Amino acid sequence: MYENENRESEARSDSTYRYVRPESKDTLYRDAAVEPCGDAARMPRYYEPPAPAEPDVQAPPSAHPDEEVTPRVMQKFWAKVITMCTVCALLGGLVGGGITAMILHNDKDTASNSPVSGSPTPYNDQTNIGLYTPAPTNGMTPSRIYANACEEVVGITTEVTYHNMFGMTVSQPVSGTGFFISDNGYVLTNYHVVEYAAMYNKPAKVITHDGNRYEGLIVGYDADNDIAVLQVNATGLEYASLGNSDSIHVGDSVYAVGNPLGELQFSMTTGSVSATGRLISTEEASPAINMFQIDAAVNSGNSGGPVYDKAGQVVGVVTAKYAKAGIEGIGFAIPINDAMAIANDLITTGYVTGKAKLGVDAQTMSARAALYYSSVEGAYIRFIAPDSCAEKAGLRPGDVIYRFGDLEVLSRDDLQAAVRSYHAGDTVELGVFREGSHITIMVTLDEDVPDNGITASYGSFNGTF
Repeated sequence: MYENENRESEARSDSTYRYVRPESKDTLYRDAAVEPCGDAARMPRYYEPPAPAEPDVQAPPSAHPDEEVTPRVMQKFWAKVITMCTVCALLGGLVGGGITAMILHNDKDTASNSPVSGSPTPYNDQTNIGLYTPAPTNGMTPSRIYANACEEVVGITTEVTYHNMFGMTVSQPVSGTGFFISDNGYVLTNYHVVEYAAMYNKPAKVITHDGNRYEGLIVGYDADNDIAVLQVNATGLEYASLGNSDSIHVGDSVYAVGNPLGELQFSMTTGSVSATGRLISTEEASPAINMFQIDAAVNSGNSGGPVYDKAGQVVGVVTAKYAKAGIEGIGFAIPINDAMAIANDLITTGYVTGKAKLGVDAQTMSARAALYYSSVEGAYIRFIAPDSCAEKAGLRPGDVIYRFGDLEVLSRDDLQAAVRSYHAGDTVELGVFREGSHITIMVTLDEDVPDNGITASYGSFNGTF
């Protein structure tokens, strides 16, 4: 007995289920459409007139007080009452049914005469119940998005040839993804997908869903933001419809299409936006890039592929994933607004306009080195480019920059990241340590224009910035 009571007590404290003893009067659940009731409240199957009144029961008053009411008179009275109630009930039912039929008929006429965009098709018969899936009220079905993507997405391969530690020549393909952004063959992808082809000035191979192969000429690239543009010699191509990445929100459905592992061509994975405004560095020394986070599965080979929203528009470019054992569902994409701003510059000018350049080469002055040389932590200037904004502002080799605008500078990477956070033409106040003194220098930043078009390596950390 005590054991049962203990079980009941423990079960009641558990929110996942409820244990009730058979003799308990508690109700486990209640159907929403049925109200339980006892036998005493059930309606009788048929009507049975009441038994004749006993002599000591007071009879209903008669129209004539002196006239005695007989049992037969009482039966006639109740029969009339019942007949009238029955007739009223039947008339009420008929009237109510007629009104309801008129309302339903009017609603049907209104619905058939007024088109509703995106409304699901109603059932025609009961055989469709449980099998019918309403179409989305605003957007495209995932299968439609995939069908369009197959016309827009391409596979990209580059043949990498190098010498291994034994001096042998080794050739290995690098595979990635891209997508058409115009009908005349422009392809948007990640820079790291075509990095080796760009380094050795070779074309990349572009493969469409129907098996056509093209040589993709590298129009331009920006390693700092991991964006590249190719062009193939073809016209009349299906290209992606671009959305507005500024309007995406956490929880929005997204679809990534690409070539994971370089072998599973044209795979689509689904998920949602997990976060926005993530600053992600794809390599240890590279500047951080603004990206949004998704939980759709992405892997090696997905890089450069599109991220679609539920309307079938591209809102991002798959760029990275959190690569660590036991961690899944953490991918990152560059917002399409940022990617297309870079792509338009690459197509029209061959480089990204408006990027700031200080014109110095520096190395890190660590805390230990600063203590040894009686200096401060920061970026130690080794070289200043002739006729640069740094030279015009009065910076000298040997200066240590420890502040750039409102940003603290503790290393060479900090200085480079600080420069990249400004635009060409901005005037910035620098905190500089020179020969034992702290000074302030104002500098108006130059524009970073590559000398040889796309052959200049944006993001190269061997040289001035």
